[in-house]
Amino acid sequence: QIFNGAEDNITVKMGIHNEERAFGSTLSYHIACKYGEAGLPSGKTIDIFLEGSAGQSFCAFLARGVNVTLKGDANDYVGKGLCGGNIIISPPDTASFESHLNVIVGNVCLYGATEGNAYFRGIAAERFCVRNSGVTAVVEGVGDHGCEYMTGGLVVILGLTGRNFAAGMSGGIAYVYDIDGSFKPKVNPESVELLPLQLAEDVALVKQLLTDFITKTNSKLAQELLQNWEYEQSKFVKVFPYEYQKALKDM
Repeated sequence: QIFNGAEDNITVKMGIHNEERAFGSTLSYHIACKYGEAGLPSGKTIDIFLEGSAGQSFCAFLARGVNVTLKGDANDYVGKGLCGGNIIISPPDTASFESHLNVIVGNVCLYGATEGNAYFRGIAAERFCVRNSGVTAVVEGVGDHGCEYMTGGLVVILGLTGRNFAAGMSGGIAYVYDIDGSFKPKVNPESVELLPLQLAEDVALVKQLLTDFITKTNSKLAQELLQNWEYEQSKFVKVFPYEYQKALKDM
């Protein structure tokens, strides 16, 4: 049905169990075989809505035009090699816990990702966005070694980070909500500069991503930040790699 060309927009609803690994990768393979590495043509989309717990490598190498929304949680390597697709993960509507205090995705999410968007309403574990080179991601907290060796893309973290943040980070930008002032000692200072969120274009970008995050995940944390923006803006830190600054100046 997806590949017979009869429909431009396909919607799929189903459950998922953590024994199911690399969900979406085979679909992306068939898309690449039919349409090439660029993914689905403009105007064609596949929207997948899931409930449950996803296994490892959920949405690995997800192709452009495929949008996956999961109500539940996921294991390690979510969005590994993401190449244009969109991933949204949030707790079930019936969940009674606070999302920003609980882990929702495992280790090494978005490893080597090149393009697309990922919105995770909850905390990601260790090595989040390692070697990310082009994905835009929003998450409510990360573990150790976040944004390690990142070379491009955009990351917004609405909560605490682990140690050794931005080690070897040479490109892209991260905006971190430093809720308690503990962020600076956790950053590897060799490759990045920490700046306040002041430039108008940075402020507009972060606010737009917060708005999108609310729309996609109904994040209560993001709603509170926007409602108290005049106060909360001062707590955001811009993580700006020295190599990226040099490249921008050379351009």
